[in-house]
Amino acid sequence: MNYELRKIQDADVKGKIVFLRADLDVPIENSKVADDTRLNAWFVTLEYLVREKAQIIIAGHLGRPKPISNFKFQISNSEKFSLEPVVKWICKKINSKPQVIKLKDFNGWKLAENVFILENLRFYKEEEGNDEEFSKKLAGLAQIYVNDAFASSHRAHASTFGITKFLPSFAGLRLQEEVSVLSKILENPKRPLTVIIGGAKIETKLPLVEKMHHFADYVLVGGEIAENTKELLKVSHEKITGQKSALIVADSTQNSKDITVKSAENFVQIAQSSNTIVWNGPMGLFEEKENEKGTKILAQALSKSKADRIVGGGDTVSYLKKAKLLDKFDFVSMGGGAMLEFLTGVKLPGLEALQG
Repeated sequence: MNYELRKIQDADVKGKIVFLRADLDVPIENSKVADDTRLNAWFVTLEYLVREKAQIIIAGHLGRPKPISNFKFQISNSEKFSLEPVVKWICKKINSKPQVIKLKDFNGWKLAENVFILENLRFYKEEEGNDEEFSKKLAGLAQIYVNDAFASSHRAHASTFGITKFLPSFAGLRLQEEVSVLSKILENPKRPLTVIIGGAKIETKLPLVEKMHHFADYVLVGGEIAENTKELLKVSHEKITGQKSALIVADSTQNSKDITVKSAENFVQIAQSSNTIVWNGPMGLFEEKENEKGTKILAQALSKSKADRIVGGGDTVSYLKKAKLLDKFDFVSMGGGAMLEFLTGVKLPGLEALQG
């Protein structure tokens, strides 16, 4: 997929009001940001805009709150999904104190003289519905739109797609890097190429596993998706004609919360013979120590591999960071589903909207 994106470097942002769509969907524990990998990734774009003396309105989502109905500009009282922990993280980073404000119809915070942030956009039903009026309301806050949220660019939502119809739109610095690195893998990977898919989200990952068969040399499937779709995966693989990958689906432990040690070791053996490895999704419920073994075996082996190693997906990245192995990988994508969709050649709406 060859994307020629309009770049933020080519936009005249000096003194302009910029709507910055960022990746704000991070794990929160005890009302604090538990993993700031995604936040640090797009911060370079915020710093660029500050240097250019733009006024920046940051926006994004957190989790899957139950949205309020029908375009009433109120804010849910759901503290669980409030962006307040993210606001505090940013303020600590820039040494400021947040101030609750209202930007036209939207609630949010003032973080600095020229930096603002909106409350969780998914509190509004119209965000995921890509509502045109809602998109216009968002666009009415700014003069220029910048998307630096690769992890959300596979969804045609108001803040990633609809808004681009009403504002000059550009790709942020991190988004450009994601597209550049993943394009090289898609177009000319060093082979053998192994794709490892784990975790849950079966309804979104299953079709992607099937599409990987014409791209990868090996497709290794573990985690909940392996446990619940083993036979379905094998049947769909058998139906594929022409050149296709070798499919290996892991066996699960007796409690179905991890893959077996033998399966993990089989995955490692294949990975060791590969020259490019893409990994998305843990092998089990790694949060529970007794169900971490499969993910740990794989992570430690891949950290020592000489292959080109790309990892993506929030849970996988969080695990590797806690295990102090994240810096051993060649590239850490901020997208999970977005990364897999990109590598299967699916058109991502958020990127299509930024085509030059």
